[in-house]
Amino acid sequence: MRNSLLDPYEDLPRDVVVTSNDYAASSTFPRHAHRRGQFAFAARGTISVTTPQGRWLVPPQRACWVPAGLAHEMTMRGPVTMLNAFLSIEAAAAVTMPAQCHVYAVSPLLRQLLEGAVDLPALYDEDGRAGKLMQLLVAEIASMPMLSLHAPLPADARLARVCRALFDAPSLAIGLDEVAADAGMSRRTFTRTFRAGTGVSFAEWRQQVCLLAAIERLGQGQAVTRVALDLGYASPSAFSAAFRRELGCSPSRYSEV
Repeated sequence: MRNSLLDPYEDLPRDVVVTSNDYAASSTFPRHAHRRGQFAFAARGTISVTTPQGRWLVPPQRACWVPAGLAHEMTMRGPVTMLNAFLSIEAAAAVTMPAQCHVYAVSPLLRQLLEGAVDLPALYDEDGRAGKLMQLLVAEIASMPMLSLHAPLPADARLARVCRALFDAPSLAIGLDEVAADAGMSRRTFTRTFRAGTGVSFAEWRQQVCLLAAIERLGQGQAVTRVALDLGYASPSAFSAAFRRELGCSPSRYSEV
């Protein structure tokens, strides 16, 4: 599952390595894992990260943490410039980075640190300025606030199949009875099993999937009205109200942050 073309840095004798790459729209890295933790910053474009536990969306100017050893897929939703900070297991543990994926906000300072670290030599002086810059970079990563840009994927194969279908075609118009029938369950069994497998109700999960889809489409430049109606909201104003309630700002403002 490890790909040496993806991981030329894995054996460098440094706790932190920062890289920068440009990717074409729809570029995909199939299921793989790294020996280091990956802090993937979307300097431009949107990244989708999928693991057996769910899907995370990384809008422009945000980042996703992928722990060492965790199998994941990455897909570029539009042209992407990605800056990656790869942390050794020891460096990640020292600042208590989580053992699960999370999406993070990225401060202006962290963005500048990532951009500066890209230009450092691979075998930078750990005791000099470069080493101090990397120490500050790791500390800043650990201080970033987490964002709720995640839709969990249940382990039950029947539910997972239904959820993946909704990932591909999200809509608030898809009802509980419809998905229960697709899963081959009664409404009551589906409701109970879905909450046990995801920790939320189907309605809450569907809302989150639509929110992730909205962020992705807004990032591609689609109009708010088109996004709202395509995802099954009653009106653009209803969509804007739901978006603001969850993310604290309007759809148009979010894509500018």
